[in-house]
Amino acid sequence: MKRVLSIILGGGAGTRLYPLTKLRAKPAVPLAGKYRLIDIPVSNCINSGLQKIYVLTQFNSASLNRHISQTYNFSGFSDGFTEVLAAQQTPQNPNWFQGTADAVRKYLWLFQEWDVDEYLILSGDHLYRMDYEKFIQHHRDTNADITLSVIPIDEKRASSFGLMKIDDSGRIIDFSEKPKGDALKQMRVDTQTLGLDAEQAQKMPYIASMGIYVFKKEVLRELLEANHEQTDFGKEIIPSAAPNYRVQAYLFNGYWEDIGTIEAFYKANLGLTMQPKPSFSFYDKDAPIYTRARYLPPTKLLHCEVTESIIGEGCILKECTVSNSVLGIRSRIESGCSVESSMLMGADYYESNAERSSGGRSDHQIPIGIGENSKIRRAIVDKNARIGKNVLIMNKDRVEEANREDEGFYIRSGIVVILKNAIIPDDTVI
Repeated sequence: MKRVLSIILGGGAGTRLYPLTKLRAKPAVPLAGKYRLIDIPVSNCINSGLQKIYVLTQFNSASLNRHISQTYNFSGFSDGFTEVLAAQQTPQNPNWFQGTADAVRKYLWLFQEWDVDEYLILSGDHLYRMDYEKFIQHHRDTNADITLSVIPIDEKRASSFGLMKIDDSGRIIDFSEKPKGDALKQMRVDTQTLGLDAEQAQKMPYIASMGIYVFKKEVLRELLEANHEQTDFGKEIIPSAAPNYRVQAYLFNGYWEDIGTIEAFYKANLGLTMQPKPSFSFYDKDAPIYTRARYLPPTKLLHCEVTESIIGEGCILKECTVSNSVLGIRSRIESGCSVESSMLMGADYYESNAERSSGGRSDHQIPIGIGENSKIRRAIVDKNARIGKNVLIMNKDRVEEANREDEGFYIRSGIVVILKNAIIPDDTVI
């Protein structure tokens, strides 16, 4: 694996995850109470023996850069690294990244300097655990020029993905981007070719791309240099390469979730609290998910009722009820509160007792956290939010979409999203 260079695509402006991406890059969005999205692909790389990792991004990358520099420090006796490459304007390339392929193209001069055989290209907003060594070995065993990691899916979800057809050897022979109707039916394949049994193949007769690719070094250079007008891997570069290059499919049959939207992000986080077995587990001793070590104190619960929830370090909860929720680091919940089916991202810092007793810092009247007797249901509360006393955040009118940035919140797919650093006054009803 020393002859593989990993490239993680940090994504664009993250408009589908807005407002969580208002003040941060998409890979820096908090996950599961203590992690960030970028920790997933980086941890998968480390667990797979891959230690040369670049992260490409161009929007709000300050917190992402800080997180990576403070988290992933490899030994000075190895050539391992994890480094952010932000978009930059040069005389030769005056524009920002125009797409996934364009981002890699603009830094190809740097990637070419490494003496490697393959480039592993990953997305920064997926939740899954994968051994990339097996993926890369399959690529080598089939002598492929390009290999795509794919998942079998059912007809209900198929039209939301880029689909492909394969021959008996697993070679990809046709692509279709989010087909519907008759075009969708034409993309049905026998997924037993990829190793599914007959019953599974009947339920999941479509193959969808996961946005995970491995390229031979010279093949990627040829494709990017020959097709300057093509800016996206999944929609342009790979489909156009299929007739002239050997493009193979690799079956991934584990849990995988694209969490690029507010609804998907919300469901993926709350899915971690499911019993008896969550959809994705962070409790794997053989393939841990790494993140920044913060050295926070243990969480303190004072006369609380907590069921089916995840609580990060350094939290203080007083006489409240929490159910089916994820609470991030340094969360503060006061007495009489109820938090149900929600994600609280916590805080970046603590306020002193003097600051809290005086109503917060001098420029605020409400301390960080959830004030007394407030009720929160089906919501995402971003970091450092100040929720007053007797606040109801429950989307009582069942609004599906709303932009109320001046009031400190949005509603996406019926989920209330409280902005980072927002101030929600006492007695507010949302």
